[in-house]
Amino acid sequence: MKVDKNKLAKVISRFRNKRIMVVGDLVLDHYIFGKVERVSPEAPVPVVWANRENFVCGGAANVGLNLVSLGAKVSLCGCLGRDHFGNVLSSLIKEGGIGSELIVADKTRPTTLKTRIIAQHQQIVRLDWESIEFLSYDTSKALFKKISQNIKKFDAVIIEDYGKGVINPNIVGDLVDLCTRNKKIVTVDPKEEHIDYYTNVTSLTPNLKEAQAAANMKIHSKEEIPLLGKAIIERLNPKSLLVTLGEDGMMLFADNTHYHIPTTALEVFDVTGAGDTVISAFTLSLAAGASFYEAALISNFAAGIVVEKLGAATTNKKELLQRINAK
Repeated sequence: MKVDKNKLAKVISRFRNKRIMVVGDLVLDHYIFGKVERVSPEAPVPVVWANRENFVCGGAANVGLNLVSLGAKVSLCGCLGRDHFGNVLSSLIKEGGIGSELIVADKTRPTTLKTRIIAQHQQIVRLDWESIEFLSYDTSKALFKKISQNIKKFDAVIIEDYGKGVINPNIVGDLVDLCTRNKKIVTVDPKEEHIDYYTNVTSLTPNLKEAQAAANMKIHSKEEIPLLGKAIIERLNPKSLLVTLGEDGMMLFADNTHYHIPTTALEVFDVTGAGDTVISAFTLSLAAGASFYEAALISNFAAGIVVEKLGAATTNKKELLQRINAK
């Protein structure tokens, strides 16, 4: 299908009026940078001489940053521990211009922290401090109460499932029903183990590995991807399905057909966070009145920009319009 640049530009111009709720696992990403010059005398491991550290929003919080960068008004709904790292992440969320009024604190859980130690541009080790148990019934109930009281303020809901306990059977079914009753768009970045939770949503945005798990099918060629899509739609009944394919772009299943959308990236430097960009741009485009195909095109352009940058990057409306007009 032909790209209507003017139509895509009109959709993007409506981003700033849209309010998006992001429900999911909040993660604090911690980077320690240094260099290695010797092996420890205590054990056969490198000694990293640390000289710099950085804290950034991860998980659902990074999706929030992507949405804000595109001009949307965003509120996060998730859980933080009552600890130092919870305070750090809370500060970063507020500094990023993201609403935190729907976040609950739970003193029985740690804030999810992922520490990456990097020397000479090589990741030496990653340390995860987290609980992967489902939220308690009381915490899930408190979270859902906040969602119910505020759902009418939002145009769309994004469910970001990183398997850290927020997205669980106590909340997800009621959340999708609530969105359906209030005629809200609801999109899901799924976790493989939880795939059966996500029935009757507006859209699922799995990568190819997640799609194969969802379809319970291992494919051997790109030509078999349509079979994956058909199996997932029969199993979960989403209105649309957007499968991201890395360097091969993405494939959209909607309106009883499918479309392959080749990547627009000029050169791939880093795919970190590309899935966050895809669901952000796709959902925001739907909220701004785009068709599924138009939303997929816009999200593909957005992903093409961020994979050309290092780290979990974001893009903005200016970059997006420039890329579309250059097509």
